[in-house]
Amino acid sequence: MLIVVCVLAVGCLVRPDEPSLAAARGRPMCDKTQFAAADVMRGPISFVGLPPVELGVDVDWRMDPYRNRSWALNLHALRWVGRLVVAYETTGAADALRRAEGTAHDWVRDNPRGGTGISEWAWAEHPIALRAPALVCLSTHVKAEWLSDTLVEHAVVLADASLYEGGHNHGLDQDIALLGIGCRLDVAKWRDLALRRMTESARRAIDGQGTLQEQAPRYGVYVHQRLGVAFAAMKECGLRIPKELSTRRRALESYVGHAIQPDGRLTAIGDGPADMRPSGFRRPDSTVGVFDGGYVFGRSDWSREAAFYSIRFGPPRRYHGHEDHLSVTYQAKGRDVLVEAGFHSYERAAYPRWTVTPEAHNVPVVEGAAFRPGTATRLTGSSITPTRQTYELTDDAYGVSRTRKVLVNHGTDVLAVLDEVPEGHRLRNLWHLAPGQRPTLVQFEMPTCRRIGGQREGVGEISPGYLKRVKTVTITSPAARSLLTVIVPGRARVSCDGGTVTVRSRDGSVAFPSGIR
Repeated sequence: MLIVVCVLAVGCLVRPDEPSLAAARGRPMCDKTQFAAADVMRGPISFVGLPPVELGVDVDWRMDPYRNRSWALNLHALRWVGRLVVAYETTGAADALRRAEGTAHDWVRDNPRGGTGISEWAWAEHPIALRAPALVCLSTHVKAEWLSDTLVEHAVVLADASLYEGGHNHGLDQDIALLGIGCRLDVAKWRDLALRRMTESARRAIDGQGTLQEQAPRYGVYVHQRLGVAFAAMKECGLRIPKELSTRRRALESYVGHAIQPDGRLTAIGDGPADMRPSGFRRPDSTVGVFDGGYVFGRSDWSREAAFYSIRFGPPRRYHGHEDHLSVTYQAKGRDVLVEAGFHSYERAAYPRWTVTPEAHNVPVVEGAAFRPGTATRLTGSSITPTRQTYELTDDAYGVSRTRKVLVNHGTDVLAVLDEVPEGHRLRNLWHLAPGQRPTLVQFEMPTCRRIGGQREGVGEISPGYLKRVKTVTITSPAARSLLTVIVPGRARVSCDGGTVTVRSRDGSVAFPSGIR
C-alpha cells in the first residue's frame, strides 16, 4: 500500500529501499571539465567534427546520419546535455536547463533497457559510462523521480562485473560514473566499488614506467585527463585519493612527454590522430625514453628543430595498438620525414582496417611468408649516447627470424636501418614518406655493400587527422636477405665501402659500420 500511495502522491520522490535524489545527502557534482564548451542552444549539434545535425525536441535516438560509430556513441553519451547544464550554471539561462531536462527525460522514455527497436548504442557499456556524469550533473537542479530511477539503473549496470572493462580507458570511465552516482545518492557500496576497481584497473593499465597498455600514446593523454576528473570527484566526495593512483598518473606523464614530437604533435602510433597537440605535460629529464611496454622515443634536443624518432616493439597487439612492430617514424628540422598511415577512424571499412596492418607502417615484410598477427617483438640491444643511438630488435612475425638494427646520428640527422632474415629468405621494406618530402634514401645489399636500385614508388595514403586522407609517396625496396637503408633529410651523398658507410651533407659528414654497431 505504501508503494501505491507513494506513486500516486503528487511530488513524492521516495520509493522504499531505493536510493533517491529527494532523500540523498550526497553533494551534487558537475565537473565542467567533462563537458567541452559549446553553444548547443542554437539548433544543430556537431559531433566528432562532422557537419551539424538538427536533433529537434523529440529526438530520434536511432538516427545515424553519417553511419559513423563515434557519432552514434556521442549522441547517446549525452555529454552535450551536460554542456547545457554548464551553460545554465554559467549564464543563468533557464532555457538551457529546460532543454537539458527535456532531452534527458526524452532519452529515458525512449530507451528502456532491454527494449525492442532501440539503438545498439543506448545501453552499450561506454555510452553508459559517459552519460551517467551528465545525468549526475543535471541532478544538481532536477530531482524528479525519473532521474532518480535512471541514476539507480545506471549504477546497477555500471556495478555489474560482467560488463566491466578493467585495465582499459572504458573501465576508468565506468568507475568515474559509478563514483559520481554513489557520491550523489550517498550509496557507500557504489563509491567503494568504484574506488577499489579504479586502483586495480590502473595497476593493470599503466606499468611502472608509465606505459599505457592500450598501445596508443593518444590514450595515455586521455587516461591522464580522466584520472584528473576522477581525483576532482574524490575530493568533492570527501574521499582520499589513493597513493597508487597518483603514482601511476605521474608515471603516465613521462610516457606522453617523450611521445610529443618537437613540433608539438603527439606521435601518431596506434589509434591516435596525427594532429593531436597535448598540453600541460612536463618535459622529461632525458632526450631518450626506452619503455619496456614497447616504445623507443628519442630526440637530439628539446628545440622545435630537433630530430625525433620512434621505434615500436613489445608485447602482442591489443586494444588500440596496430601491427606496427619494428616500425620507425622520423622527424627532422621541424618536418616529418617518415610517417605511417596513422589513425583514420573506428569505422568498419576497408581503409581503417588497412591502417592497422604492417603494410601501413615502415616495416620489413618477408617475401612469400604469411604474417602472424599478435606476435611479440624483443628489443635485444641498445647503445645510447647524447649524439648517437643504436637499437637491435627481433621477432618471428613471418615464421622466420627477422632482425632490424637502427642507428640515429644527431649531428648529421642520419637515420640508418639494417634489416635481415636468415639464408634462404628475402625481405622488402616499406617507407611511407611525409607528403611533400623527398629525403635522400639510399639502399645497399649487405654484406657486399652493393648499392641497389629498382625501388618501387607508389602513391599511398596517410591519415593526417580523424576521417582525413591525403596522398603521399610509399617506397618499396627490392628484395634482399640483408638490406641497409640510409635516410637523410634533404640532399646527401652516401657511400658504402669496406664495411663503412659514409654520409656527406650540408650538416657535415659521418661514418659508421655498415653492420650498425
